[in-house]
Amino acid sequence: MTNSHRSIQTLICAAALLAACDGKKPVAEAALPPINIANENITVADSATVERGPSLSGTLEPEHAAQIRAQVGGAVLAVYVDAGASVSAGQLVALIDTLALGDAARSARSQLVSAKLAADVAKRNYERSQTLHTAGAIADRDLENAHNQSVASDAMLADAQSRVTGAEKMLANASVRAPFGGVVSDRPANAGDVLQMGAPILTLVDPTVLQLEASVPADQLTTVKPGAKVEFNVTGFAGRRFTGRVARINPTVDATTRQVRLYVTVPNGDRAIVAGAFAEGRVAVTSARALTVPIAALDTKAAVVSVKRVKNGTVESVPVTIGVRDDVAERVEITKGLQVGDSVLIGGALGTPVGAVVRPAHADH
Repeated sequence: MTNSHRSIQTLICAAALLAACDGKKPVAEAALPPINIANENITVADSATVERGPSLSGTLEPEHAAQIRAQVGGAVLAVYVDAGASVSAGQLVALIDTLALGDAARSARSQLVSAKLAADVAKRNYERSQTLHTAGAIADRDLENAHNQSVASDAMLADAQSRVTGAEKMLANASVRAPFGGVVSDRPANAGDVLQMGAPILTLVDPTVLQLEASVPADQLTTVKPGAKVEFNVTGFAGRRFTGRVARINPTVDATTRQVRLYVTVPNGDRAIVAGAFAEGRVAVTSARALTVPIAALDTKAAVVSVKRVKNGTVESVPVTIGVRDDVAERVEITKGLQVGDSVLIGGALGTPVGAVVRPAHADH
């Protein structure tokens, strides 16, 4: 109980005793001091946008994420980034020992040179054999053998070229580069580690676009379409609302929950939202501009839905008719009972008795 309320009760009791003793003025006519109301406990009915739709909740995860793994085995010579570091697409992030890979590449190149020479010799022999065969100097069998040797040499050349390409690719893979721009979220590998092919080096995420994966009841799916706006609150961001758009809708219904999964794309260019944060909101199916008050202004203890309006400095209870309730914006539409500009009490001030004289707390200063 506030000091103002204690003062009111004390004055009421004193007036009652005086009236009982000498029959003076009744309690209702006793002059009571005004009750100070803090600014945060009084608001004004105003026009605002309220929206309604199926509620949803889930965890925000990066839409683009990749666990970068070693494509070659070997000792890690260096890891150039730490967890939390920003990297650009194509940036060198780690280096694996290339000694053995370099030897393999050089050997493949040497074999390619030999294969080219052998192919050239076989080709010239075949050309000479064709000339001699035309002159009748060699038999058909000799021409066929020369042709076969030329074809075999070409195949060996193609195999050598393929080996060089593979060796050079393996050598290039030892220099680990970021596939896209983002932020390093995890780095399990360190310089000196000996990695097998496929071992994780680091995890890279793009924090500028997040994805909210959530479910809505199947019976409300008819009102949800790709592209629909989603508004939600994020844990740790009190008073701030975020928006996204429905990107995809799962075509199947969960047999246990009878709900359908939605995938919501959430722009996060300022990187305000941290991946892994919990979000709670709803799909905005309907939207309207209307007279609204905070949900906290509704007097739930009254027999009918009402608010406590301050008129000419006095508290009065006013029955109201409510329309759309926007739980994300924490506002409710008032279709009857109030007008734009009416002052109403909210929160803890709803306990102020009807008929009490009130004034803003700052009036004392």
